[in-house]
Amino acid sequence: MLRLYHLLLGSILLVLTPLGAKFVLSQFSATKIAKPPTVAKLPNPSEANIWQKILGNAAAPTNWQVAACKGNAPLLCVSSKGELLGTVEIGVYPLANNQDFQKNLLAAGIPPGNKVDYQSSKYQTQVLAALKIWVADYYATFVKDRQGGYGKEITFSAYPAQAVSIGKLQGLRYGFAGLKQQGGVQEQHIGHVAFDGTKLYVITTAFDPGSQTGKFEKLENLAIFQPYLYAIAADLRLP
Repeated sequence: MLRLYHLLLGSILLVLTPLGAKFVLSQFSATKIAKPPTVAKLPNPSEANIWQKILGNAAAPTNWQVAACKGNAPLLCVSSKGELLGTVEIGVYPLANNQDFQKNLLAAGIPPGNKVDYQSSKYQTQVLAALKIWVADYYATFVKDRQGGYGKEITFSAYPAQAVSIGKLQGLRYGFAGLKQQGGVQEQHIGHVAFDGTKLYVITTAFDPGSQTGKFEKLENLAIFQPYLYAIAADLRLP
């Protein structure tokens, strides 16, 4: 019953979301495109998977398991009865090496390098504004890339970014879907992004046949897991 409920919930969200998507995407397209970071750094063989350190309550549907994947790749494994259903990926980007987000902070009224308490209520509004710029840039870059390959066959619909708690940090939840002209979903992406003053955290998963990691093989499994992912993100040990 729980699986059916969340599957129906995910399906309803996919149907309703496109109603406001054209307006959202038009706003994002007007934003100056800055290529988002894709790789924070190559995994260090001597380091453990970061999920082992930050995973709090591993919420999961009945008979599903959630745990840090084996090895040092920054992946969270979601499985059921020994079968891997999908993975969630986290990227950690030091501010010192991230000129794009430094510009986002500056645009939001926070000059990088200033000694400020980014977690104080005084700066939370500005931090969220900088994260919204980051999300807008990410959307614009992603959609431009996909349109080059899909043409008019796929229409991308963006979910409005929502302010949420990611561990002890205030961040944003965002996402988008690629909808086929003939009906059906080509891609669906869910992301969380937060900033702790020195590092940008980007948590992503998707239903995307073109992705190698940070993906679910079946859209229905992603829909079932979606509310549990939200609970996991809220209980992370961040910062």
